[in-house]
Amino acid sequence: MLLRRVERNDRDSWLCMRDALWPATDHSHAIDAYFAGEAREPLQVLIAFDDENPIGFIELSIRPYAEGCETDRVAFVEGWYVDPNSRGTGVGAALIRAAEEWARSQDCTELASDTEADNVSSAAAHRALGFEETAIVRCFRKSL
Repeated sequence: MLLRRVERNDRDSWLCMRDALWPATDHSHAIDAYFAGEAREPLQVLIAFDDENPIGFIELSIRPYAEGCETDRVAFVEGWYVDPNSRGTGVGAALIRAAEEWARSQDCTELASDTEADNVSSAAAHRALGFEETAIVRCFRKSL
């Protein structure tokens, strides 16, 4: 497995995996903004390959707050995806280890993440990699 920073020629692969993770959103603009240096987040994107095929990615940012964290500079996993055919093979763990290294390089002492309340497989993967659950939050919005 090869794990590296995402490059422009990875755009279509990253877009395809983003669509699989968040299917109800058009991601083209966000990806183009990232490559143009215009995105506030993510700050870093790492992509994993098995031979020539992209099999996962992780998007990282730094937040001033994350639920359950003690510091005001928290590395945050904004998105974490592994192709279903590659799950359980260590790809997700390798992406999290790389995220930890990136977080330390950014002088962060905490790495946080979240998932939907009903996503039990993601919660289990987080716990298996040393994350501790700090809260379950319901989010609301109202159009004005």
